[in-house]
Amino acid sequence: MTDTATPFDREVDARGLNCPLPILRAKKALTDLESGQVLRVVATDPGSQRDFQAFARQTGNELVASEAKDKEWVFYLKRR
Repeated sequence: MTDTATPFDREVDARGLNCPLPILRAKKALTDLESGQVLRVVATDPGSQRDFQAFARQTGNELVASEAKDKEWVFYLKRR
């Protein structure tokens, strides 16, 4: 999934953080959003690709889009 023009309501910068911190920061930020709002997460941990897919499945939040560029991964999660 790739969509460089995905609109978002809030952003979490998780660059330089290793698992499980990007997920924990995203989980905390999602609690501050209303249903239907989108969180953008920027991470540098290669394992975050797998982690965010699993997180979306387990929590019911939708992984709207993801993209990789220059050893950074960007995830867009829509709160359920």
